[in-house]
Amino acid sequence: MKSVLLPEPRGSLLTAWQEINWPLVILLTLIAGAGTATLYSVAGGSWSPWAFQHVMRFTVSLLALFVVGFVPLRYWLALAYPAYAVALGLLVLVPIIGEISMGAQRWIMVGPVQVQPSELMKVAMILALARYYHGLEFKRVSNPIFLAPPLAMIGLPVALIFKQPDLGTALMLGASGVVVILLAGLSWRVTIVGMIAAFAGAVGAIKMGLLKAYQIDRLTAFMDPEADPLGSGYHLLQSKIALGSGGLSGKGFMQGTQSQLQFLPEKHTDFIFTIFGEEFGFIGTILLLSLYFAVFVTAINIAMRAKSHFGRLLASGLSISFLLYVLINTGMVMGLAPVVGVPLPLVSYGGTVMLTVMVGFGLVMSTWINRDQDTLRTASTIRSL
Repeated sequence: MKSVLLPEPRGSLLTAWQEINWPLVILLTLIAGAGTATLYSVAGGSWSPWAFQHVMRFTVSLLALFVVGFVPLRYWLALAYPAYAVALGLLVLVPIIGEISMGAQRWIMVGPVQVQPSELMKVAMILALARYYHGLEFKRVSNPIFLAPPLAMIGLPVALIFKQPDLGTALMLGASGVVVILLAGLSWRVTIVGMIAAFAGAVGAIKMGLLKAYQIDRLTAFMDPEADPLGSGYHLLQSKIALGSGGLSGKGFMQGTQSQLQFLPEKHTDFIFTIFGEEFGFIGTILLLSLYFAVFVTAINIAMRAKSHFGRLLASGLSISFLLYVLINTGMVMGLAPVVGVPLPLVSYGGTVMLTVMVGFGLVMSTWINRDQDTLRTASTIRSL
């Protein structure tokens, strides 16, 4: 018979409410506020079509953060694998019933709601990996036999997302999963071998023609955007112009020429950091990046305070994944990384992205509230089914 852990009852809701990490909530709200202001500006001083929706989505997502945070960490331990299975199932359904937009098939309709399963997988995969390594002895972490399941948990969704096609999300999801494995204590020897294999695989994928033509163009544009200034290099060149024109203090709120004169595509999603930099300048971008860094430090501190291995891996994995997305997006618009279509968390427009980020921080909040629990070893009830 299979043993199933039954979560222990926690204290009252009032006790959990008093345990909320309010600095983290305030920091997330400030970042979302910066996004709202930028979306208002991008729309020419109008709450429609993006800014009002952004506020409403953040409000709903903030409620989701509290709900997820109030759920005892033991329940998330029990739900880790089912959550991953649901997210993987939705990814499998994307090529079957998914909606096509801008040449990519990434969204499915769940009732009246449009959902991007790849965003849900960002949290579900880290949740499942944390669950796996929580129950694994440290001496087995680098054993190839026990390394195969987590690699499969990463590889399956990465392959499905790559086929949508969504190279940026696939790469970031893979990187986030590898981070959790490294945090679990993977041997550096195995890590180096894995890096060599990954590099060889990337070269092989390019030579075999697995990348789409536009993906190759983006890599080429990253190396030399001036080679095709009106084609593949257009986004990056316009982004650099906008950021550079912002100077030290920026042109002022709603005074950005690149956004107001419609020079920059995808200005409300992937390239929104460019608009923010043009209007608020170097000082404004440093302040925004400081808020992101403060969120990361706060979340990492929560991970370090957790007594359970599951909580530590979960909170640290989600925190580093969050930071990776910030670094890739900002690096992308500054020409320090290829244009891969990665949104800026809490600032870029997008409902599924917003909800996923906040649910992730809800799990971090649950880790904080239950930081004194050693999730598996203190379980008081085990029932055989």
